[in-house]
Amino acid sequence: MNRAIFLFFIFLIVTIPLSAQTAVQMSVQTLTLDETLDRLGGLGNVEFRWDPFFQSGTFAIAEHSATFEAGDPGVTGITLINGTELLSCPNPYVEKGQLRFPEGFVTALRNGLEQAFHDERVLFRIAAIIIDPGHGGKDAGAIATHVINGKSTQILEKNITLKVSLDLYSRLSRAYPDKRILLTRNGDTYPSLEERVDLANSVLLKDNEAIIYISIHANSSFNKHARGYEVWYLTPDYQRTVIDSEKYADDLAPIFNAMLQEEFTAESISLGRSILSGFEETLGNALPSRGIKSEAWYVVRNARMPAVLVELGFITNEADAALMLDEAYLKKFSEALYKGIMDFVNTFERSGGLVSVE
Repeated sequence: MNRAIFLFFIFLIVTIPLSAQTAVQMSVQTLTLDETLDRLGGLGNVEFRWDPFFQSGTFAIAEHSATFEAGDPGVTGITLINGTELLSCPNPYVEKGQLRFPEGFVTALRNGLEQAFHDERVLFRIAAIIIDPGHGGKDAGAIATHVINGKSTQILEKNITLKVSLDLYSRLSRAYPDKRILLTRNGDTYPSLEERVDLANSVLLKDNEAIIYISIHANSSFNKHARGYEVWYLTPDYQRTVIDSEKYADDLAPIFNAMLQEEFTAESISLGRSILSGFEETLGNALPSRGIKSEAWYVVRNARMPAVLVELGFITNEADAALMLDEAYLKKFSEALYKGIMDFVNTFERSGGLVSVE
């Protein structure tokens, strides 16, 4: 159902007729806009927007918002927090050209926004997604030449990974304006492996925030019949440091490091499985799945976060190469990655940062 229609029905259901209001309700204390802004000021810098045509207003603080519609004095209405949470409270109303805010509205508004800030601090969320297009610049990656539609065509891994990554970046940026979507390269350049993981590891995160790393590649093999996509994560028994040891006592640092390593492994497997599902859903029988595997690739072992390396297909296989040279199929590859990442992010954030690999 359209959100505006839904809210309209909700409004009809919860609105209390004016005739049913008591004299006490009609005489409730009201505040001016300036007084209301002062009440909310302790939460941060408050912005207020008013639409006189629709008689609706929005209070915005940082990434949180509260939207209401003005109504009749003494009538209960709906205020929407962050587009999802419904508050039932007295309507603001216009009197002699000025907005008036009932005390009950202001109290409910402040409580709703305080809860939103609390949830933001407590609930785990993915704050950043690193997209790493493999190779680039002087490093072409895998190279192969095939006769496609009667024409000899060369295919370079670095070009395929960049095209897919740029489209993926565009999709994720539109879907998650509140998250940092970062590319390790956005052109035919060659950041070193060290520079790629340094970019990822340097992203500043709050205590309730997490980050994921997806490195995109195309495969090659001496066996021209080898084909299909696959996802790699770090071998679970590979020992690495994923915490800042200086923040912990010497006897506790190894324990916390081991716990976080185990957590990253579980999340990497979950991310990998979600991506495989995205490929299966999007590509169907056009390309076979080679499953999820483990290996100590440089980027996945040095990125201090859940990380996977995705092989889109085999450049050395004519059928796979034909798909990767098809612009429509390149968009299907990025769509498959997008669906997999979205599925993982949604699962991660709904569970409060808990994932299962059962």
